Amino acid sequence: METDIVTAIVMATMLEAKPFVLGMSLRQTRKIPFRLFQNDGILLIISGIGKANAAMATAYSCLKFKPACICNLGAAGATHTGYDLGEICHIQKIVEPDRPNLKTGKPCVHKPDLLAGFNTTILATSDRAVLDPKERKAISINADLVDMEGASVVQACRTFKKNCYLFKFVSDTPDHTRDQDIVNHIRLYRKKFYDFFTDSVRPVLPVPSAFSREKHAGVEASPTSKSLK
Repeated sequence: METDIVTAIVMATMLEAKPFVLGMSLRQTRKIPFRLFQNDGILLIISGIGKANAAMATAYSCLKFKPACICNLGAAGATHTGYDLGEICHIQKIVEPDRPNLKTGKPCVHKPDLLAGFNTTILATSDRAVLDPKERKAISINADLVDMEGASVVQACRTFKKNCYLFKFVSDTPDHTRDQDIVNHIRLYRKKFYDFFTDSVRPVLPVPSAFSREKHAGVEASPTSKSLK
């Protein structure tokens, strides 16, 4: 178990993560079971696309590295025309339109943690890509953006009692129905997203105190233990 990680970042693809790896000088430390990049208290894990991959990667991060918090970052599609390409949003609620609650029959709902001072919105997480404008319109009743990982990251974080923050940037709108459109827009806006994270989000993420870090790592806080560091 490694305990020097303060923030774990879960991203679905290297396509989205490339500016983070380069900008924070992260070094690859593992390829299996997930690609891991680390440096200066930051862990970036490439989960792969989809709910199951995101849940496994988040659980792996929690169990092996014990981060103080987890950030799920990446691209999302807009469900209606109210969002611009490249626009960045802090997620306040997530619904799963393809996973009804067994008691109510309504979509499962998850609520991540929030940081003050950011524009917030509601995200839907689906097990498959949503490109068709009619499907987007149906989802827009409950959510403004749609991705394929967010709900699973939050659910895993709740299981392991970790703070979880989600930020998404708009990679496609109802006017974009081709996979290549999404790829092109991610390449176009990913550096802006990285700059936003490093300039605006990372400085306000909660950092554990010296005492909580030692307790977190299983070390009793005392003058002796501190003097040995």
